[in-house]
Amino acid sequence: MDHLLHLGRTLDELDPSHRVPPASDATHLVRKVHELRRVPLGELGPADLHTLISQQVALPYVLPLAVRLLLEEPLLDAYFYQGDLLLATVNAPASTWSLLPDLGARLRTVITALPEAVVADLPRGAAEELARFVARLESLR
Repeated sequence: MDHLLHLGRTLDELDPSHRVPPASDATHLVRKVHELRRVPLGELGPADLHTLISQQVALPYVLPLAVRLLLEEPLLDAYFYQGDLLLATVNAPASTWSLLPDLGARLRTVITALPEAVVADLPRGAAEELARFVARLESLR
């Protein structure tokens, strides 16, 4: 299924099982995720995708959007630092990547093409996270 065909729809429409409004004492993050679930997918920006991926919200719909951005700019600074969207994306659960093998393979190709010096400039532990993602995809082949 091509999840990018749903750019005009919201996560609430595509994944209605999580349509519960946040409690009145909910954290800012919980309220933000709830708001983002009502935004059409095509209007979600890099920071929005980072938030949703980090919170593991509707990943089969959100990951394709992030990977589309990362194919063009792998070290995109979505919210906190250069490469933060990439690191959030590679840390998505393996079970989700098994549903999106072609997408994972495309992202793996981008990661393996990154120069070592660029990877070394990412935050501590990033090189290991990227290597784990690449290895995990290799094992799914």
